[in-house]
Amino acid sequence: MTDNTEHEVSRSTSRVRFPRISPRAYEHPADRGAMATLRAVPGLAEVLKTVAGLFSERGERLMALASAIRVGEKQYPKINQLRLESAEVLDLDTPPNLFIQRSPHANAMAIGIDEPFIVVTSGLVEAIDSESLRWVIGHEMGHVLSGHAVLRTILLRLRNMQQTMALLPPGALALRAILAALNEWFRKAELTADRAGLLVGQDPAAALRTHLYLAGSTDLTQIDIPSFLQQAKEYEEVDDIRDSIHKLRNVEGMSHPFSVVRAAQLQRWAASDEYREILTGQYLRRDDDAPTSNLGDDLRSAAKSYKDSFTNSTDPLVSLLNTVGSTISDTAGKVFSKFGARPDNSAAN
Repeated sequence: MTDNTEHEVSRSTSRVRFPRISPRAYEHPADRGAMATLRAVPGLAEVLKTVAGLFSERGERLMALASAIRVGEKQYPKINQLRLESAEVLDLDTPPNLFIQRSPHANAMAIGIDEPFIVVTSGLVEAIDSESLRWVIGHEMGHVLSGHAVLRTILLRLRNMQQTMALLPPGALALRAILAALNEWFRKAELTADRAGLLVGQDPAAALRTHLYLAGSTDLTQIDIPSFLQQAKEYEEVDDIRDSIHKLRNVEGMSHPFSVVRAAQLQRWAASDEYREILTGQYLRRDDDAPTSNLGDDLRSAAKSYKDSFTNSTDPLVSLLNTVGSTISDTAGKVFSKFGARPDNSAAN
């Protein structure tokens, strides 16, 4: 944390601007740990580099140029203003290009390796209000600032490769394992990008409206917010182990967390001291950040996040795993004590 001497209000909006903010200032700890784990896996970096080199990013940009509308001063000027203001709030050196793509499906993504760009579908633009769209654009800007667009692009390429390798069992199995790891990371990365969107829009209600729409809302006057958030509480507090197994199976192939769960997580962060401190200018700057040297800290942070989630969870499967783990730990401790050895020194022999 640093002081708030650089704390500013955006020049083009009344929103707080965050000069040189590091994405690590607001990253979800599980995302940070998942990214650190990917960096630490032996050989994975080479695989990702090879996959990245098999395709030309120019082809993806050309596809966007040929099939979608590039936002600018003369095309979707109001959305362009949101693009510029979002980049200004997060202090991005260059605002990423933004394309509106014709599709009835509500979707947005940031892709690209050398020059990431953002694609938002017409279905999403037509469905949400301008402040909710600001949150969406800020969410995608967060992906760009965190470097998520690079792995997101590789993930999309690997999914395409998986279809062509379906007839090759060994290759398909290896690819499935890599995809599972990347999907797990990206689900966590979405939680980080949600926070970036909130920092851009500084309007928790606008973010919530977007999550409501993605979950199925067509008329906000028919939605009771406390009841909606109660759904997330019920989901997180299932009391039947069969439901816990279903939860694991349901999320395995997904690239995004469930909308109801995302909404609850972001609203909790919006009410946190961490969010308020960032708004007052107390956050990590990029100039003071050294992510490549913080692998151990990232893993410890993620481990604490998972441990806290497990400890506070009422999920019966999680409780069972906790009980089993505690029993094993206690038994091991008694065995070591009996023989006059300490468990933490056993690996030194």
